[in-house]
Amino acid sequence: MDKDDIWAVVHRERAALAHDLESLTPDQWAAPTACPGWDVHAVVAHLVDSARATWWSFARDMIAARFDFDRQNELGIHRERHPDPSSTLAALRSVTDRTSTPPAPLATRLVEAFVHGEDIRRAVGRTGDYPPEAVAAALTLQLRTSARMGGGRERAADLRLVATDTPLSHGTGPEVAGTALALLLAVSGRPLDPAELTGPGAGSLPARGPERR
Repeated sequence: MDKDDIWAVVHRERAALAHDLESLTPDQWAAPTACPGWDVHAVVAHLVDSARATWWSFARDMIAARFDFDRQNELGIHRERHPDPSSTLAALRSVTDRTSTPPAPLATRLVEAFVHGEDIRRAVGRTGDYPPEAVAAALTLQLRTSARMGGGRERAADLRLVATDTPLSHGTGPEVAGTALALLLAVSGRPLDPAELTGPGAGSLPARGPERR
């Protein structure tokens, strides 16, 4: 996917998520997500902060966080989380069409849109409808990125991943089959319904490594 294609998908996903958030109850905004310690409201605030990020602001925040990535995330959530969820939702709408990004491959914007989109939706009993080819691009990036950098390369080691909804396969070893989205979530450390993955290696992939933000 080229730059314009990626941003078109990201902008569409931000708008779709904002639409879904409109109907959440206060209890749903406070629902815990697969990101340890983050409720739905925190993940939305993180998405706003990330959408506003530039190379300069990311460097500034990392210095303020003493180069601790988790602390840097918490600073961003504190900055963008409003007391009223409706104000945080308004902030998300305000950044829908932004094209700024921290110093990372542009496809990380896809990873964030899909993985955090599902963090939010699954926490309230929903799922999203994402373009498989764009999810495959996000999965491809995660498979070549180390866990230390937020990827899932180690989780997929010695397994053969096969997407059932797009022509993507990766690696060698016991096969794990599922939609590109299920595979993306699994290599990103998210828990899945056991029925989402099949094959001899399906039982080991979701259990590999801690859940990550």
